[in-house]
Amino acid sequence: MKLDSVDTQLLNFLQKDAKQTNKELASKLDMSVTAVYERIKKLEKAGIIDHYVALVNKQKIGKAFVAFCHIKLVKHSQDLVTQFEKEVATIEEVLEAYHLSGDYDYLLKVHVKDMATFREFMVNKLTNIAHIGSNNSMFVISEVKHTTAVNI
Repeated sequence: MKLDSVDTQLLNFLQKDAKQTNKELASKLDMSVTAVYERIKKLEKAGIIDHYVALVNKQKIGKAFVAFCHIKLVKHSQDLVTQFEKEVATIEEVLEAYHLSGDYDYLLKVHVKDMATFREFMVNKLTNIAHIGSNNSMFVISEVKHTTAVNI
């Protein structure tokens, strides 16, 4: 689906605040409420709008300790890669997991309460996954930029 300038504007508005009403969006786009509704439905049907979420303040819920874990597998067979990915996907502390090229095979973004909780996560969850050859963890000192909005 090719996006026109109105689609792009609409997506940018929704990425900033998805709780805006169709009436508010229509006013910003100088369109009718029905036209905005139809555009949103078209973008959802095309899979461009994947889903809607609420972003939670990690400090206020006690999950402000962020770590990035580089993971290297012992072996790269299809079965082991698939097994590792399935197991990592079930760990609640892992918010993001990426299969990478380069020196490491995976990058995990982990949110926990503090260093003690991170250690517990490492000992009881991550190291229990078979076929991990090595892990290199880094801890966030401060968040310089965080956005969920994709530049369109």
